[in-house]
Amino acid sequence: MSRFDYLVIGHLTRDVTPAGDVVGGTVAYAGHTAHVLGSRTAVVTSAGPEIDVESALAEMTVHCVPAARTTTFENRYDEGKREQRLYHLAAPLKAEHVPAGWRRTPIVHLGPVAGEVDEKMVHHFSNSLVGLTPQGWLRGWDEQGTVFARRWDRARELLPLAAAVVLSDEDLPDEAALQEYRRWARLLALTHGADGCTIYLGDESRHFPAPAVSEQSLTGAGDVFAAAFFIRLYQTKGNPWEAATFANEMAAQSVTQPDLRSKVRHLETLRE
Repeated sequence: MSRFDYLVIGHLTRDVTPAGDVVGGTVAYAGHTAHVLGSRTAVVTSAGPEIDVESALAEMTVHCVPAARTTTFENRYDEGKREQRLYHLAAPLKAEHVPAGWRRTPIVHLGPVAGEVDEKMVHHFSNSLVGLTPQGWLRGWDEQGTVFARRWDRARELLPLAAAVVLSDEDLPDEAALQEYRRWARLLALTHGADGCTIYLGDESRHFPAPAVSEQSLTGAGDVFAAAFFIRLYQTKGNPWEAATFANEMAAQSVTQPDLRSKVRHLETLRE
């Protein structure tokens, strides 16, 4: 038996904002969401000395691979569209960085943000529900660090190995990519921001509208959705429709708050 319920792997990030630098990344938003939902949560990440990892991921057990610099992004939003720039990249994460006792964790969330998670890790958790948020494998960037969506060369090989995959509209370079990914993935959740999500399961697809809320910050909503989706999917023994409804609610509530700390507090209040 694993001592954890939820393991998330990916880079903690330093996000540059007009109000100053803040902590971000899938491991932060998904990890805190998993903890709020009652999961004993572990994290494998990499960061530089400018980040207090233990403080950023409080309440979680963390294995951090040292790096010279923390992965650093700048996100700008214009009418709900994100423009993103990558400035620094921490150390790559490989299977040997996962402590042996963590490899039987019931839910394993692979959450690369900039290609840092070794794709081979998909093969290393045969006893787990493996959830992918592969946005970091779907991102490229130019010499100035401007991030853009691109095709994922190994999607056809790796998507079928995951129990569930969560993507957003902005992760897709074109409609053809969506048609390929939905065909290769066993279960695909595509998020549409304020418009909710669409679930693709085999030949079936269903759209789930999101609750109407007053938005303050969209950052991290997809990661909150993913953690809630994977956890409820596990709890219901594979009911994607119930998982989608629950994940939509959690993500919608998260965007009503301005930053990670307040999002976590608000989600905790909802679960009390």
